[in-house]
Amino acid sequence: MNPALLPPRFPAPWASEWGEDRAYGLFMILEVNGVRQWFRWLPPGTFMMGSSETEAERYDDETQHQVTLTKGFWLADTACTQVLWQAVMGSNPSRFQDNPDNPVETVSWDDVQLFLERLNAMFPSLNARLPSEAEWEYACRAGENTPFSFGDNITPEQVNYDGNYPYAEGKKGLYRGKTVPVKSLPSNRWGLYEMHGNVYEWCADWFGDYPVESVPDPIGPKQGVHRVLRGGSWSRLAWYTRSANRSRGVPGYRDLDIGFRLALG
Repeated sequence: MNPALLPPRFPAPWASEWGEDRAYGLFMILEVNGVRQWFRWLPPGTFMMGSSETEAERYDDETQHQVTLTKGFWLADTACTQVLWQAVMGSNPSRFQDNPDNPVETVSWDDVQLFLERLNAMFPSLNARLPSEAEWEYACRAGENTPFSFGDNITPEQVNYDGNYPYAEGKKGLYRGKTVPVKSLPSNRWGLYEMHGNVYEWCADWFGDYPVESVPDPIGPKQGVHRVLRGGSWSRLAWYTRSANRSRGVPGYRDLDIGFRLALG
């Protein structure tokens, strides 16, 4: 890998394991009271954020524009699980508790801030946070410009959504009616699992209009009413799970299809 694209400090002091694999590159593992969370290194890069005007079932707030992320970052390869949440918080707010590896849900943006505060107190050099909306879409796309990281369409064998409502004249399929354990479905080509569907994921940004010009390292408006939610969920139609689709919620909002994914740095 080009040295300019490498993380500034590898391995980090908090990492219990680290290395590089052929499929997805650099990784580090955080262990919290016996619970392991993998992180993948995503190097700096430029991509087209939003959707083209020809993309089926798009929204007008998905104005396509070029974004450059000038710094790489670490991103959890899965949404935060119930077992990881419990290891930090001591309780489990989730509705679907049949498997501890299900993503934690029914957590608000404000709840996640408390989780981050406690996790960072346990590992002072961790600097855990939520990804920005731009970082989230960059990771979700994994270098692809199609509606999904898997291509122009999806099936329930790839993504957990309401299969009764397929995307762009696709075939109907399975509707599970609940979350599935993380890593149950295929990853994108950067080794990130369930970026589409399963649970919505909170981002750091306030929700606001996109720019039309090229921008470096966008972080959204300085203030607002709603925080950004991304990825769609098990309960939503297929088109909600597109890489460019944007959703929102007030910081105190909770629902049984909302979770989050950790970023570092």
